[in-house]
Amino acid sequence: MKFLPQLEKHLPKLVVAPGLMLGFAFVYGFMIWNGVLSISASRMLPSYEMVGLAQYAKLWEMDRWWVALKNLGIFGLGYVGGSMVIGVFLAVLLDQKIRGEGFIRTVYLYPMALSFVVTGTVWKWLLNPSMGLEKLAHDWGWESFHFSWLVDNEMAIYCVVIAGIWQSAGFTMALFLAGLRGIDDSIIKAAQIDGASLPRIYWRIVLPALRPVFFSTLMVLSHLAIKSFDLIMALTAGGPGYATDVPATFMYAMSFTRGQIGLGAASATIMLMTVAALVVPYLYSELRSKPHEH
Repeated sequence: MKFLPQLEKHLPKLVVAPGLMLGFAFVYGFMIWNGVLSISASRMLPSYEMVGLAQYAKLWEMDRWWVALKNLGIFGLGYVGGSMVIGVFLAVLLDQKIRGEGFIRTVYLYPMALSFVVTGTVWKWLLNPSMGLEKLAHDWGWESFHFSWLVDNEMAIYCVVIAGIWQSAGFTMALFLAGLRGIDDSIIKAAQIDGASLPRIYWRIVLPALRPVFFSTLMVLSHLAIKSFDLIMALTAGGPGYATDVPATFMYAMSFTRGQIGLGAASATIMLMTVAALVVPYLYSELRSKPHEH
């Protein structure tokens, strides 16, 4: 019975170990397999005929890939920037202890409870010229009103930006509001006694104190932007043509509809490297700061 104390000591590790092993196998195993496919000649089915970096070279020669990267830049900047600006603005308004704050906060947060598929579908109805806002304006007698961005090759990506901001602005607001409520009120009161106006207090004192929140929000939203798929598929399906393609929809199209598994794997690997370039430095800085805090 001497082994019982040792068993009790290691029991939590033994219980958790199978889940960790399966998680590592499915997550990192598939990452490795995807990397192998990206340097293979895989087409309709996986092939283990290695072709080196030929798939990557082919990828960077495709106009559609460059369109996807351009759209990711537009969507990323618009989505992340717009969500953060609106989120900070709403958080500052709610931080004034206004009446009905709980109800208003719930209204702002509600879109985040919806999936991106639902958001994309709803905005597709709203922005559709034949059945959305344009038709409503025409029915009300405003015949000169036109809003056909959804079917415009140049403007369709901005419809995705609008839908994405609507979805995530409330989430961003909640993060910043939590940060604002964590700031010592005595700092603000001292600045007010010194004669500083409220806008100046927020600009010079409060918002700089929220740098960790800014950084964390930037990481989360950037990660969502890079791997965005369901919102675009529900709203535009990558169209018109491939005008709203992003790397995620490009990867899906190449892998599952065009029979180019190796090419799709190469694009997925580039997406993984991009996300890692954002997340790994953040995790490193967070883990490195922990010992100094103690």
